Parts: sequence; structure tokens; C-alpha cells
Amino acid sequence: MSPRLIVTGGGSVSQIADVLRKFGLSRPLIVTDPVMVSTGLVEKCRAPLLAAGRDAVVFSDTVPDPTDTVVEAGVAALGRGAFDCLIGFGGGSPMDTAKAIAILAGSGGKMRDHKVPVAADRAALPVIAIPTTGGTGSECTRFTVITDTERDEKMLIAGLGALPLAAIVDYELTFSVLPRTTADTGVDSLTHALEAYVSRRANAFSDALALSAMRLIGAHLRDAYREPTNRAAREGMMLGSMQAGLAFSNSSVALVHGMSRPIGAHFHVPHGLSNAMLLPAVTAFSLGAAMSRYAEAARRVGVAAPDAPDEAASAQLVPALQALNRDLAVPSPRAWGIDRARWEALVPTMAEQAIASGSPANNPRVPNAGEIAAIYRDIWSGETEQ
Repeated sequence: MSPRLIVTGGGSVSQIADVLRKFGLSRPLIVTDPVMVSTGLVEKCRAPLLAAGRDAVVFSDTVPDPTDTVVEAGVAALGRGAFDCLIGFGGGSPMDTAKAIAILAGSGGKMRDHKVPVAADRAALPVIAIPTTGGTGSECTRFTVITDTERDEKMLIAGLGALPLAAIVDYELTFSVLPRTTADTGVDSLTHALEAYVSRRANAFSDALALSAMRLIGAHLRDAYREPTNRAAREGMMLGSMQAGLAFSNSSVALVHGMSRPIGAHFHVPHGLSNAMLLPAVTAFSLGAAMSRYAEAARRVGVAAPDAPDEAASAQLVPALQALNRDLAVPSPRAWGIDRARWEALVPTMAEQAIASGSPANNPRVPNAGEIAAIYRDIWSGETEQ
């Protein structure tokens, strides 16, 4: 499954009014965040709409880790106008918020009423997604992640209601993205592709997308991090991110994401960064259960020779992921400033929440709570980083 229309290329955001016209839409609510407004980047979306005589009302209260309270505020804003669609403009948070607004407005109740295993297939209005980072892939997935503020839980919400109607993927919108965000969202994309490929739900369709994404991300992530206006690198990362999103939307994510969400909920670590903290350790834990798949991933990312035997190729993957984290200055939880005592106290809760999300069950090696707890402890101490 994918959006009905995907428009790609530099400057393609200028086609937003034409995209709306194709679907008979004319009254969008733009869901974005304060940074997109303060930097003026949202005008890249608003200006073509205004020039075409379209209303361009902006809801900019999105926060970095979307919450159920912000979603409820968005539903209230939606009710104050005669809108016929939502535009999620920004990184993963605005896009995820726009999806959640559409779902909550369509089905009512509380956001927690729609978390997995519930199928969130109903949405009040269609969503057009326009990413401004090369990372989350939310523009083409059937997922959104929203924090339950009462329970400190990052909830996975999945269903056709979260699948955008259309996506505009314009790499020029990423030129001003900061190196830290470029790194975090880039590793997030790599994680999407790798987990989609090794997932127990992998299939021929998702495999093709995941392998292509890993090739693009492996070739371009470091350059995009070091040279923010490198057009080839930015375009490669945007295409890789989109393909990775399509891959895991048609397969699934696995243990990294299951463990990442509780870190974000309890310690407010950005999603891509918490994925990066976990990726080498989880890959080391899982490697033996899907050696041939991890070997092919190593070849596609470019850290193993195309003709390297599986055992040799797979053995290069974890050191390569550790090296990538060093090159991208990915901190451990300790280096990020998380108190060890609080981390340790929350490890059992985080392990329970990870398992409850369902994602670890898709992993090649399905862990128990004790094994998940051990990985959490290892990544804090830095034992898996060297």
C-alpha cells in the first residue's frame, strides 16, 4: 500500500495546489510546527496555495514528540473551519500529528482507543504529506506514533486512516536541516529499511524497496550530514527515506522501534536518535537469526563486497553501524545526559512497553523481557558502542 499520488523532485512543493485540484480538494488545514513558521519554510507550501486562490490556514502547535493533547487541539481547530483535507508539513511530528487528527476526528474517543492492535482504518479527511527532513518516511506509511500524556506511553497507531492520500517529496526543503537532525532522521531511515528487510513480515515487495533504500542511504547519509546543501546527497536521502517508509509500511518494523518508543516517551529523546542508540546493539543481538539477510544488507549499504560470503558480510555490519554512529556523533544515553539511576529504574517498564507494542515479535530473534532489559542496560553503559 502507498499514497495514491507521489510527487518527487526539487521544487515539487510548488505543485501543492495542482495536487489538491487532482482530488477535488480546496480547503486545507496545514499542520506544522513553530519552527516551520518562524523560519518561513511553511511559506513554500502556503504561497502556491494562496496564488491559486486556496485558503491556507495554519495549525502550528505540533510538538517534537506528538501528544494526544496536541492532537485534540488539532481536532478542535479542524472543527472551526470548513476544511476538506489536512496537509502535514514538516518532519515526522507534523505529519504524524496530521494523520492522528484525521483519525481522531473520524472516530472520536481518546487517542489511546486507536492504538494497536486496533485497526485505525477510518479518517475524517484525507492527508497530503510534505516532509522537510530526509528521515521518517511518514509521508507514505500507514502508521503514526502519538504519546499518551497520562501514561507516558508512545502509542503506535496503524491503519488505512493513517495512510496519506498523496505525498510531495521535495529534497530542496531539507537544505536548512541541522546536522544533528540530518543524522538522526537518516539513521531512522536506515533502521526502517533494515528492519523491514529482516522482519518476519518481509515480502518480495517490501524487500525490493528496502534494498534500494539501504543502497541510497548508505551512499548519501554521511555526505548529507557533512554538506547540508549537497543536492545529490539530499535527493538520495529523501528518496531512500521514502522507499524505506514504503518498505516498512508493507512489512513492519521490529525490535529497534519497539525499544525506541519507550526511550522517547520517558526521556524525550528524539525518535531517530533513540533508534541510532539502539541499532548496533539490536543488530548484534539479532544477527545469528537471519545471517543471510543481514549479509545482504551489509552489501547494499556498501560495507561488504558484493561477492562476500554471508558469514563475512554479516560480520561487518555491526562494526559498520558503530562506525556510522561515531561519524554522526550519536551519543549514548549516558552521554545524552540521562541519569543512570532513573534509567535503571525504568528498564523493567520500558521492556514491558516494548513487548506490548508488538514490534519485537517481528524481529528475526524474538526477545523476552530479560533480554530487552539487558540491551537497555548495555546501551546506557556504552558497552556496545566500541
